[in-house]
Amino acid sequence: MLSITSQYLARYRRLAGDRSDTLLPVTGAQRRFVLVRSLDPSGRPDLVPMFFAFPRGTIDPERLRAAARRLAARHTALRSRVGVERGTPVLRVPADPDTVVTRPDVLPGESPADAIRRALTSWDAQGPAMRLLLVADEEHEEDILAVVLDHAACDGRSLARIVDDLGAAYDEDDPAGRTAPEETHAELAAYRDAVLGQLAAEERAETPEAAAYWADRLRALDTHAPAPRPARVPGDARPSGVARARLPAHDGGGVSFPGLLDACRSATRELYGTDRAVPLGYPWGGRPAGAEPVVGCFLNTLVFPVDTGRGPGPGPEGTADAWWDDLDRADVPFDAVVTAVRSAGSRWTGGLDGLLTVDDDTRRPPLKLAGVEGREIHVDGRPVRAPFALSVTQGAEIRLRMVWDRAVLDDATAHRAFDALTHALRPSDPTVR
Repeated sequence: MLSITSQYLARYRRLAGDRSDTLLPVTGAQRRFVLVRSLDPSGRPDLVPMFFAFPRGTIDPERLRAAARRLAARHTALRSRVGVERGTPVLRVPADPDTVVTRPDVLPGESPADAIRRALTSWDAQGPAMRLLLVADEEHEEDILAVVLDHAACDGRSLARIVDDLGAAYDEDDPAGRTAPEETHAELAAYRDAVLGQLAAEERAETPEAAAYWADRLRALDTHAPAPRPARVPGDARPSGVARARLPAHDGGGVSFPGLLDACRSATRELYGTDRAVPLGYPWGGRPAGAEPVVGCFLNTLVFPVDTGRGPGPGPEGTADAWWDDLDRADVPFDAVVTAVRSAGSRWTGGLDGLLTVDDDTRRPPLKLAGVEGREIHVDGRPVRAPFALSVTQGAEIRLRMVWDRAVLDDATAHRAFDALTHALRPSDPTVR
């Protein structure tokens, strides 16, 4: 029987024919985002926004538009749109760069963050994958620049490249934002090769043995997430809550990934009780061997079944052993994993009860426009895809940020869970090394 990736490639090739420059295949990671969007009643895409505050008047809007056009012309994933054609997910590549730069007004009674949230809520899923918002913050004499991307167009490893290239494009002189056709064509060829290399790796990984492993590994998963609470979020409340903490690194180091997974167990026990396995998703992987470092969406989503039982849990060593076994099958695409688990009798649909992302602050360069460095900020209160999402930034200190869906989790419970998480990650804790 053909694997899911093999079946997908066969359908794509029949569909694309001689349109291989305008209709490209998508990776397993992109297929997941297409699936998630199709299951959302509103068709809401996953967005990856970055926010930067600049001194008032620093940014020239026309120069910014030209820079955005240059950036899109130089990266196939940013000027294209992921869609579905005859039931097959594809990447449609337009002849010209497709970007949007807007200046949302701050309405009476609104803050600049409110204006940004309103603009993101109205995101048209059929529009460009990259959009820039420029909002004036009169009170603080700043301009806030939001660089927003459809997650199906980029993963976390692409963000530093996007920031660097946007700054470089802004510094160029051509007001029309033109890019040489040969540069665009060369990048498209490199992007296509990277996607095909990724699909080849996924195709090789989809073995019967790997399917059996994931079916057994995730067999305890049943249905997705707790149902929304009867007491819905008030109409004037933001859809998500947020908690933050800064912890000292232990002996100059961060937290091992198994240590983070163990700490998440403390949080999920508070959130969901002690009688279920929680599907915690996290990105893993990279570009295929030999591929150019193109911007795109390549990181697979792996699932760790966090046991919230009453016992002490497996501990760091047991968690590490299970996690390393998972990484041996990390190239199996998410939709193939869900299919294997459901074939084994589970009712799990692939929904995630939590998301975990880990970043190194040395890999997050500042955005510089004409030599002026923007200050990275957060705009909270945006919708979150999972009941909760935890981001961890490691460097000289450990920065934690947890957001939660208020329609599913109440604020008091979420704060207790966050307190349990931070307690587990204190430097005195054995999971911190």
